Amino acid sequence: MSIDLITPLTIGLVGSFHCIGMCGPIAVALPLKEHKLPAKLGGGILYNLGRTVTYAVMGVLFGLLGQGIHMAGFQQWTSIILGIALIVSVLFPYFFKQKLNVTNLVSGYAGRLINNLRRLFSNKSYSSLLAIGLLNGLLPCGLVYVAIAGAINTNSVIHGALFMALFGLGTIPMMLIVSLTGHAISQGIRAKMRKIVPYFIVLLGVLFILRGMSLGIPYVSPKAEKLELHSAQNQEESCCH
Repeated sequence: MSIDLITPLTIGLVGSFHCIGMCGPIAVALPLKEHKLPAKLGGGILYNLGRTVTYAVMGVLFGLLGQGIHMAGFQQWTSIILGIALIVSVLFPYFFKQKLNVTNLVSGYAGRLINNLRRLFSNKSYSSLLAIGLLNGLLPCGLVYVAIAGAINTNSVIHGALFMALFGLGTIPMMLIVSLTGHAISQGIRAKMRKIVPYFIVLLGVLFILRGMSLGIPYVSPKAEKLELHSAQNQEESCCH
């Protein structure tokens, strides 16, 4: 498996402990058919696949953005800027927590989206569960923004969609457990895993910066010529599809 595939899956798996805080209440409250395990499982999978489809569509859009940036000749700088942005996203709350609450900036949008979600919770149909997942994927989430940065950095529509889809698939095991069992994972375990997430984001940021610097380190920071060859191959694949 390529590192390009491992990265989004890892972001999803590690980040899913953080996602429980945002999406956990929605997952627990899903209108599943509680007395029929196969139906309950099927509904939970549909909900999570809905989120993944939304992420994949985002990947198409942001992969296209990355492809355009690459064609304009700013691929390396984009990788460096995205890396810095990831690191700043972790440090920002610690230094400016009292001065600016970022959550308030998107609370209006999130509130309208949640109101639309509530209307779907009265219906236990599979179509409603899928729709809940599709809308849930649009909720503001720091981990989704991290995945979007990765999708931009693929410089490809197809690879951007694949990156975001794999991110979504990585979140499914934990979110499916929450959907089926409620908050079965202890608060202590979730707290410990959430502490890991910021370090993981900083590590990704450093890797993005190193990649943009083209230091000639295999896999981590290849020379610009290899990056261009890889991007050209991505664009050929996009054209073929």
